Amino acid sequence: MNVLPGVFQQKASYLNIAAAERPLASPVSPDVVARARQYRMRRVRDQIALNDCAGVLLYDPVNIRYATDVANMQVWTLHNAARYTLIFADGPCIAFEYRGAEFLARDRPVDEIRPATAWYYFATADRTDEYLKLWGDEIMDLLVRHGGGSRRLAVDRCDPLGIELLLSRGVQLVNGQQLMEHARVVKSVDELEMMAWTVAVADAALHKMREASLPGRTENEIWSELHRENIRNGGEWIETRLLATGSRTNPWFQECSDKVAVEGEMLGVDTDMIGPYGYCADVSRSWTIGHVPMTARQADLYKYAREQIEHNMALLRPGLDFRDFVDRSWPMPERFRARRYSCALHGVGLCDEYPSVPFREDAAIDFYGGVFEENMVIAVESLIGEERGDECVKLETQVIVTEAGPVRMDSFPWEDER
Repeated sequence: MNVLPGVFQQKASYLNIAAAERPLASPVSPDVVARARQYRMRRVRDQIALNDCAGVLLYDPVNIRYATDVANMQVWTLHNAARYTLIFADGPCIAFEYRGAEFLARDRPVDEIRPATAWYYFATADRTDEYLKLWGDEIMDLLVRHGGGSRRLAVDRCDPLGIELLLSRGVQLVNGQQLMEHARVVKSVDELEMMAWTVAVADAALHKMREASLPGRTENEIWSELHRENIRNGGEWIETRLLATGSRTNPWFQECSDKVAVEGEMLGVDTDMIGPYGYCADVSRSWTIGHVPMTARQADLYKYAREQIEHNMALLRPGLDFRDFVDRSWPMPERFRARRYSCALHGVGLCDEYPSVPFREDAAIDFYGGVFEENMVIAVESLIGEERGDECVKLETQVIVTEAGPVRMDSFPWEDER
């Protein structure tokens, strides 16, 4: 399927978004969203059938969002099991929503809406066993009625008490996270159009952050521009706090702080942004505080980071085996290996997703098999610095795998092309 015609026709310029005094209306039509919902539910049901399961029980709010497009206190329900969804291969999709919020599932690809029976300790304390039994009775009743005689149930996430109860009642559990990762991996043209808007918003946020990268500003102040641009244009949350300046870029993964930026220091940022429609924009850039020319050392690090990004991105095509990619990936100079990133590339959708493909230095431990498919969205990573160095450069671009080659989704300029 050729995704290029039409996918980016409605993508707004990030500069137009960044310059707008008021939020911009999304260019994505309701028909696009409706088709994406139908496609995603088909993908889930195809995976249920492929894994020979009666259905899948979802607690992970990202998986629930993918299957039903119902968003309900996403971050809060990441750590409070207050809602869940049960989808049968040849039966209904039932959304069990937080009591009082059932209406949020209306007008979604859901056949039935019920109040959730929660049994996490905060909500039930010494009555946990009582509510656990009510939950188990309801799940088993539905499995008997709609499972076609099968007791194979995929589950993505469930506390130990729930797992024990299901097993005690003869349920054969299947890894639901694996099922959902493979459902989510290939995007439809409509999904790509929704993702294009999210990435445009992230590009605009990067523009605002770069403008704000002035001496005397704290890392937190600069990072707040990412939140503001995301939220005002319909985005949702940021998964990490990965913005650092100067010596705090080496080693990477130091989260942003009240450190005051100094002119000429390198800044690195990884957006990890969950934007409009719940899609992720995972883009990284580095620039200097005060926008002064890079030092010779900084420019050298940046040159190698760009080289790594361009080399690895150019390899991507449908049918490429993960092993072939690793073997042909950018040969990393030894002085940068200690500070290499945690993976060479990974999938992107509603968040970081399957697959995660390692650098050749890590392949003996971290490698698993697979093949790149058309319409996968991939984040290509680079982190360049030396173990005894003072700074690192972090770069990352988000691309679509197509028969015509990799297509970049982000358009925020590289510093060496300004």
